[in-house]
Amino acid sequence: MKKGTPVAKIMTKNVITLSNKDNLDTAEMLFKTNRIRHIPVMNEDTIIGMLSYTDLLRISFADAVYEDEETVDTIVYNMFTIEQVMAKNLVSVSSKTSIKEVAEILSKKEFHALPVIDNTKLVGIVTTTDLINYLLEQF
Repeated sequence: MKKGTPVAKIMTKNVITLSNKDNLDTAEMLFKTNRIRHIPVMNEDTIIGMLSYTDLLRISFADAVYEDEETVDTIVYNMFTIEQVMAKNLVSVSSKTSIKEVAEILSKKEFHALPVIDNTKLVGIVTTTDLINYLLEQF
């Protein structure tokens, strides 16, 4: 394990994103069809937030009460916009940031993904799962 290995080695480069104009139904579909848990939210070419699957679960708590999940999801999702639900105060890293630094950030914060930004452009995303997989490769 090299100390200065950049996060570019383990980050996801083909990032699935949402537009701030998309709705929460679209977000849920992307989470489920791509088996992911974090999606950067863009306003054109600028990242403005991060939506996690957990964010959706928090607002759709009524699912457990009603049998008709799809109807409840739609009703709840229509009450909120992506911008109301997403995390707005983002911490980001560059593709040259070391994996160790990324691990330190994620171990101290309450989120599990970081956008990777070079020259104001989103170039990737790194998650705690990426870090765990990298660690496992070392053994």
